[in-house]
Amino acid sequence: MQINLRKAMFVLPNLFTVSSIFLGFYSMTLSAADDTPVELYRAALAIFFAIFFDMFDGRVARMTRTQSDFGVQLDSLADVVSFGAAPALLVYKWALAPMGFLGLFISFSFAACGALRLARFNVLAARGDKASHRYFVGLPIPLAAGALVSVVIVHYRTFGTLTAPTTHVPIAIGVAFLAFLMVSTVRYRTFKDVRLGPKSLAIFAFLVAAAVVVGFATRPAFVLLVFAGAYILMGLVESIFFRQAIKRSDLPPAVQREIDADEALEADDDDIEAKDEGDEYI
Repeated sequence: MQINLRKAMFVLPNLFTVSSIFLGFYSMTLSAADDTPVELYRAALAIFFAIFFDMFDGRVARMTRTQSDFGVQLDSLADVVSFGAAPALLVYKWALAPMGFLGLFISFSFAACGALRLARFNVLAARGDKASHRYFVGLPIPLAAGALVSVVIVHYRTFGTLTAPTTHVPIAIGVAFLAFLMVSTVRYRTFKDVRLGPKSLAIFAFLVAAAVVVGFATRPAFVLLVFAGAYILMGLVESIFFRQAIKRSDLPPAVQREIDADEALEADDDDIEAKDEGDEYI
């Protein structure tokens, strides 16, 4: 009985992952059926809820101590479906179809860049390279999909119609930019180093208050869009203005302590640049 219970525990996190795949598939069926505003809105909501399942499958695996290589590979395949193919089809039917082949190619580039990012992660993981616990390299594909579907949700809640012809080009540029960020080396915080304390609680309270203010001042749907845009902007600002500090944070803590304690071990900019080019993290 104990052995069967243990096997059932391994199934639990995979159920979250499979649920994410189902919601991605359901989104694609809605996008492919009729390009009416309400159907595309439901397709966006399906991807939005898939993000929640994707957030919890890894946490459930760690809580139940059922991490496995199978779960890692399944999660990557789920991300390609739910946050690569499904958002790409959604944005194509929602805004880029009138642009013809160019719209098709831009939509495809979103899915392709998401798959490339996941493939890069899997290859580096297989080689034994350890990702920085503080930063992602490149915009994570669930966050890119979240930014995309938040625009669809906000547009529907505001106008209730399909996109106007004047918005097709700006949307295409935005989709291409998100695709580029996924395969870029722009670093984004993971927030895995956040510890429960007065400072973190104060920041959390501020974010909740900001969400309430944005929701009342505009519409509740704008909260997701504002937070997604703020996260993307934060990564760009940190990568541009705090590049060296981020590179130093990728060093192992023991090595960083030795460098801080002895000025003779302080690496110059060229050494840090060479390290960054040869040791790329996800």
